[in-house]
Amino acid sequence: MPVSVAGRRLLAAAGLALIALTASGCGGSVHKDDTFIDAGVTGLLDIEVTECFSDPEYSDFAGEDVVVYTPCVDGADNQSFMFVHAPDAPWDRDAVAKLGWDECGKGFEQQWTSQDESGLDYYPILPTAETWADGDRAVMCAVYDPDGRLKDSVLPAAVVGE
Repeated sequence: MPVSVAGRRLLAAAGLALIALTASGCGGSVHKDDTFIDAGVTGLLDIEVTECFSDPEYSDFAGEDVVVYTPCVDGADNQSFMFVHAPDAPWDRDAVAKLGWDECGKGFEQQWTSQDESGLDYYPILPTAETWADGDRAVMCAVYDPDGRLKDSVLPAAVVGE
């Protein structure tokens, strides 16, 4: 039975969408920003400086997105490299994000010089309005590899005390 013109267009559009979805899952560079994850994600507040952790994933058990501590030697999606403490003030997401980008950027440049030389990138993980109301003033600075997982700790030896 012949397929109508409208049917062929629908099949073509579905095929293009499938190709686009397949191509997007085949590697490529990832960019994480201050909206990628926040302090409200379960497990994040348990991560300490120098520790590695997963990207957020939905957990059926928890019923929400969670991050999981991962030993750096096992490979991980992210590594915490410093914390910035925001001043006590009313919650202002834009101001806290600016502080996080500025201070995490300075810390990144001190440890890795540049994104081009290191192949790494960074992003700030901000408190939420709710965690801020509970007294959370910490911005976590995380480093990651835009082209894949970290294979081990990427912190300079002087930072981790080796």
